[in-house]
Amino acid sequence: MSKRLNLINGTDFIRMVEMGAEQLRQNAEQVNALNVFPVPDGDTGTNMNLTFQSGVEELRRRPSSHIGKAAEALAKGLLMGARGNSGVILSQLFRGFAKSVVNMEAVNAEQLAAAFQLGVDMAYKAVVRPVEGTILTVAKEASKQGIQHAKRPSDILTLMNAIQDKASAALAYTPEQLPVLKQVGVVDAGGQGLLFIYNGFVHALADSQIGTVYTGVGHVSRNVRHLTVPSGASNRANDNEKQLGYREPVSAQAKLATEDIVFGYCTEFMVTLNVQKEKARHFEEHDFRERLSAFGDSLLVVADDDLVRVHIHAEYPGTVMNEAMEYGELSRIKIENMRDQHSHILMEELEQAEHSNHVDKVMSAAELTLQGEQEAVKLKSYGFMTISAGTGISGIFKSLGADQVIHGGQSMNPSTEDMVQAVNQIDAQTVFILPNNSNIVLAAQQAAQLVEGKTLVVIPTRTIPQGIAAMIAFQQDEEPELNIKLMQQAADQVESGAVTYAVRDTVLDELDIKQGDYIGLHNSKIITADKDLLHASCTLIDSLLANGGEVVTIYTGEEANKEQNQQLVQYVEQTYSDVEVEIHHGGQPVYYYIISAE
Repeated sequence: MSKRLNLINGTDFIRMVEMGAEQLRQNAEQVNALNVFPVPDGDTGTNMNLTFQSGVEELRRRPSSHIGKAAEALAKGLLMGARGNSGVILSQLFRGFAKSVVNMEAVNAEQLAAAFQLGVDMAYKAVVRPVEGTILTVAKEASKQGIQHAKRPSDILTLMNAIQDKASAALAYTPEQLPVLKQVGVVDAGGQGLLFIYNGFVHALADSQIGTVYTGVGHVSRNVRHLTVPSGASNRANDNEKQLGYREPVSAQAKLATEDIVFGYCTEFMVTLNVQKEKARHFEEHDFRERLSAFGDSLLVVADDDLVRVHIHAEYPGTVMNEAMEYGELSRIKIENMRDQHSHILMEELEQAEHSNHVDKVMSAAELTLQGEQEAVKLKSYGFMTISAGTGISGIFKSLGADQVIHGGQSMNPSTEDMVQAVNQIDAQTVFILPNNSNIVLAAQQAAQLVEGKTLVVIPTRTIPQGIAAMIAFQQDEEPELNIKLMQQAADQVESGAVTYAVRDTVLDELDIKQGDYIGLHNSKIITADKDLLHASCTLIDSLLANGGEVVTIYTGEEANKEQNQQLVQYVEQTYSDVEVEIHHGGQPVYYYIISAE
């Protein structure tokens, strides 16, 4: 490939993607080591790497010299393979990119810059509450630079260099945007992962091999404290250095979560604008999106001339449609409930009757209706898909009625495709999805948009105890709307704790943490670090019960021992005589104990 390119086609794009994937793969573990918390399960790099590898695999299955078709294949692979918040955002960045070039065989610098920009627009739309100082910011600032650079004559390699340089500078500035990053002197891990991909793109365009790791993430102020990171990431910056290496980012993906919003009905419709209505509201896409976002999440608005396509998860679809009707006429309305499921079954039966070589006659309309009703009756009202870590915890979820339990959680997030496949195996009218981890919520919501024929509801549980509490609160005989409220309320009332160990030295919220310390997390915040496991666990329990509680439940990890387990139970019984204590084998990796208080 020439170092000066005025156009790139699908073949060029495939090489860029492969080189970007290789750069990310080589450094995934380094990104994992950059979690703001010194816990042994930081997985930003793993999530982004597995997501991008899924895209590469799909691209290799469907190679094309047409850049639109190649980008479409990549986007599909990323969508289905997305893991964690960072993986979902990455998939949306390249989904928008693909839409921008869909009809193009090759693109110039200006078109390439526009494709990056549309990717950013789509990624921001995918997140209900975008947080600056994350991968979103890095992508946004880089794409802005690309648009500005492309206004003057430029070849594609020069453009990509400009995009990479701006991404580097934006990444270095992330500590100024997120206080938690500045506190520990790090930059965002998701943004660093994206920078690795861009670096691979530059290598591919320059027709060079990936050698030394790219470390140009820009300037961070001298008074920012630097972390000591594990072996293999030892280039520590000092106070006189003006550049920070990639080894010091931190994932801020927990900031991106949407845990306080729950909506039950997947609603889709088209709005025909400019119809002959005297009082029709003037359509402005931004204003329209803002108005509808108040009624739900997973909102997608695609406007094209006089047509607007809307997808939203809403608790009251009628309210959404009433709002939309102020702009025009509605059509192609779809709400995933029992009536739509029934219609779907009838259509399948009709097609089967018309095309089967084994039927002697076409069923009458009445016969089809009867058969459709009988098929619908076979579906149970409710089903559950939940994420679990550890055989014991998985068994608990199954005993509570979970139909599908996916192994995952902190140390390995399941992909969007994993969740889609699990949900498709559940024969129920309404399926509740419990992610049980803040880093899985976004992928769960993305999976919910890809399943047809049943109503999917994501209860955004952030911890294992929240998921268990939500399932216990479920009432089989109640309507979905009430169950959503009951389950969310139960999850919100749980105080969740976990005990693990520190993988490096750091100072966080004035807490001095040393490598190897046992650390206790209360609702995902580190509140204690101690050389003694029992003492750290007891301190955590004190924190969980600070505002009262009636029941403490302890789930023991695969590395916990019986003697320590018993001592912990005795501590609760002796210190809190009015509190009931339960202990269960969880079998979870990484965490010695998962503890809840209610």
